[in-house]
Amino acid sequence: MPLAEFDVAVIGAGHAGIEAAIASARRGCRTALFTISLDQIGNMPCNPSIGGSAKGHLVREIDALGGVMGEAGDACCIQMRMLNLSKGVSVHSPRAQEDRSAYHLYMKKKCEDTPNLFIIQNEVTDIIIDNNNCVTGIQTRHGGDFICKAAVICSGTFLNGMVYIGKIGEPSGPDACLPARYLPEKLIKHGIELRRFKTGTPCRVHRRSIDFSKLQAQYGDPDPQPFSFLAERGSVRNDAVCYIANTNPTTHRIIRENLGESPLYSGVIHGIGPRYCPSIEDKVTRFSERERHQIFVEPTGLNTEEMYLQGFSTSLPEFVQLKMMRSVAGFEQIEIMRPAYAIEYDCINPNCLFHTLAIRGFHGLYAAGQFNGTSGYEEAAAQGLIAGINASAYVSGEEELSLSRKSSYIGTLIDDLVTKGTQDPYRMMTARSEYRLSLRHSNADARLTVIGRKYRLISDDRWSQYIAKSERINRAIEQIKNTTVHPDSIAGFLEEIGTSPLKQAIKLDALLRRPQVQLSDITRILSLDLDLRGEEPAEVSCRIKYEQYIARQDQQNAHLEHLEHIRLPKELNYPAVHGLSSEAVEKLGKLRPENLAHAARISGISPADISILMTYLKAGGCHD
Repeated sequence: MPLAEFDVAVIGAGHAGIEAAIASARRGCRTALFTISLDQIGNMPCNPSIGGSAKGHLVREIDALGGVMGEAGDACCIQMRMLNLSKGVSVHSPRAQEDRSAYHLYMKKKCEDTPNLFIIQNEVTDIIIDNNNCVTGIQTRHGGDFICKAAVICSGTFLNGMVYIGKIGEPSGPDACLPARYLPEKLIKHGIELRRFKTGTPCRVHRRSIDFSKLQAQYGDPDPQPFSFLAERGSVRNDAVCYIANTNPTTHRIIRENLGESPLYSGVIHGIGPRYCPSIEDKVTRFSERERHQIFVEPTGLNTEEMYLQGFSTSLPEFVQLKMMRSVAGFEQIEIMRPAYAIEYDCINPNCLFHTLAIRGFHGLYAAGQFNGTSGYEEAAAQGLIAGINASAYVSGEEELSLSRKSSYIGTLIDDLVTKGTQDPYRMMTARSEYRLSLRHSNADARLTVIGRKYRLISDDRWSQYIAKSERINRAIEQIKNTTVHPDSIAGFLEEIGTSPLKQAIKLDALLRRPQVQLSDITRILSLDLDLRGEEPAEVSCRIKYEQYIARQDQQNAHLEHLEHIRLPKELNYPAVHGLSSEAVEKLGKLRPENLAHAARISGISPADISILMTYLKAGGCHD
């Protein structure tokens, strides 16, 4: 007899599972959130931080859609910084050091307080699939059956988790938690192919054992920008100080001498590790010419003495960890509280997903987070939000959400996974998007709040605030474009900032496109009242200064946008398309891209293959 009946079951309560469950519940579906331990809800087993380069964009997009990571990140922030300020505004990205314990408790309470959401501590051991490949329920380790119409797998690094410290490995999830041991076998029986990835986390050390006088201090911003568009600028806490240390040739020699003790280099670990967040062994081996690597020394909270050593992850034995750390200036008396470890786990090839994050061949089965081959809390949360929206939309018979690359980094992330796949844990970077000039963290609300509203995740109050903000920004831009500046009214200022004088009257927007000219100076000199608040002046300035660059970007990408509208029928017989390469026939038949743009982004599909497909479709009249 079933213990309970739900619309949606979410398996795992990490960053993906939280967003999936809350989104589903807020949209009116009776939702169950299953976790091996209630104490693992919103856990940060690796770096206790949110955001960072490109990742901060994801957090602001999650917030704009109505997700919760940005809100939690602001509430539990202990240091906030805007990264990449020396570069163009399109790559500026917020990053917050978080109080790890506070973040867990905040997210746990958030889940507990969400109507329609039921939290259950139990290990899921099977997803029940009927003869039509429809999800009908889930089973738990203690023999309980739960009816559900859809399920979202957000298992993180728990599936068949194996933790390694040196050559000693043991079944474990992160932070010495129990692994999920039974579900992988059942997923394979259902026809879902699994593979092994690997990640790692540095050790935690005692604050008192660090000589901070030998390290470089790193402070938060004096006027920090929150993640959430609802938060006031400067409202986040900024109390913590982080530090930077450096490895040295002695550190590297110790590592090289002990590579034989590493499970990664001795062949014990077979899982593929992250390319863009490698272990210190990988850094020393792959970048042998470098004499030092940075270590970021970061607090894990305000009420603990644990410090996290970002950039120093390793799977070497504890005695080697201690030896190599004590070779670093400032770490001579270091005390390890939690040793570093590597963790190997099961995940899927994301090529088996649709852009909705539904698993191909099933009805009502979705996947998100590290189970899809990604790394990072932000990538996981972004996927969880989309999967939760779509699982609830499937149950309700509504249109499912598929974000385009042009709309968001979330759309880019999912499209990369689905069309290109990934051979190692995927990490979001601004360079992955051909639309990065228009995908700024500051305009995520303008791009996505309308979509969040459509899917009932944006409240009436928030919608009203968004509409008012949009109107203020649009009025200000229109006012600037209609304001004429005369040479004599601004000659002294232009000379002062070192830019050429005006030869004739021009519109203010043309003047603002000069790099030396800032909106704040112009409004002061011309006594121009634009009625803008908070970060709105910066956004107005960005839109005007980047307008021509974005137009050029869009022109360059117009061909790809055209390909988005050329649909590929699901039943298309690729072997019958004369001229396609054998690799194209194999990959197109397996992945079944939805349109030519998706097909063009699949690794191994050439421009010639796309031209052949386009000709074939036109001849058969199969496009819209």
